[in-house]
Amino acid sequence: MEIHSAVQEITQNIQKVIIGKDDVIRLLLAAVLCEGHVLLEDVPGTGKTTLARALAASLGCTFRRIQFTPDLLPTDVTGLSWFNQKQQEFEFRPGPIMSQVVLADEINRATPRTQSALLEAMQERQVTGDGVTRPLPRPFLVIATQNPVELEGTFPLPEAQLDRFLMRVPIGYPSQAEENAILERYRQADPLETLGPVTAPQPIQQLQNARQAVRVEESVRDYIVRVARATRHNQDIQLGASPRATLGLYQAAQAWAAIQGRDYVLPDDAKHMAPYVLCHRIIVSAQAQLRGRSPEELVADVVAAVPVPVES
Repeated sequence: MEIHSAVQEITQNIQKVIIGKDDVIRLLLAAVLCEGHVLLEDVPGTGKTTLARALAASLGCTFRRIQFTPDLLPTDVTGLSWFNQKQQEFEFRPGPIMSQVVLADEINRATPRTQSALLEAMQERQVTGDGVTRPLPRPFLVIATQNPVELEGTFPLPEAQLDRFLMRVPIGYPSQAEENAILERYRQADPLETLGPVTAPQPIQQLQNARQAVRVEESVRDYIVRVARATRHNQDIQLGASPRATLGLYQAAQAWAAIQGRDYVLPDDAKHMAPYVLCHRIIVSAQAQLRGRSPEELVADVVAAVPVPVES
């Protein structure tokens, strides 16, 4: 498929900078195919920012990085109108959100008021200010990062914000061989500085349209719905996945099937994507938390309990 070859080419280009994270790279590209947003969650120094920059450079998209801090204002994200004394009129100064790939670095360090400035942009792909609605450039992707360990001086992301991320992806530490390769690759210069694009925004939108054409049989579609609904009837889950999560799992399964070179979705595609799409969207009950149950374990239990459709 066209998507399969394009993803391979983009992955190989990103691998010039990022070593040993092939699955993470493909998950990000699956989000690009769905025009969904990604929450990268891991400890500092694991390459979250570098990965976002390498992705934007490989896609040939405009890139802006926003460092979220407690004093960041919503207008610092979306932009503001200012009075031009020379022209004697107000002019709109676009914020960094008016870009194709936006890195919201340490998003949980900003106040809820500033975090909410992203909601309209992430869902409707537009920004409204002073009564004027401005469309965002396409494709549009928000990659947010947060440190799951350090909680001092942070504001937990509300459920409405989390639900707008298609996937939450951990990066993880590299292996010993990969870490040695990192030292060798960065021995002289940063390869990110010379990384060039392998595609452009218009072909990316064509790939997104091709992803929509990936076939999902009725039995597989029903399986995806049953997996999402099962999270709402589990006694260890206080809040289950939303219909937006069901749609996200459907689209992510399409993207993963296309990345594997298929024009149809298998139940295994939905199984593979379920932890990344559902875990950050559920709330574990207090009793389950006391027993040490994690969202990942509960989603795995749900997926294992839902019968898989078989070909007749």
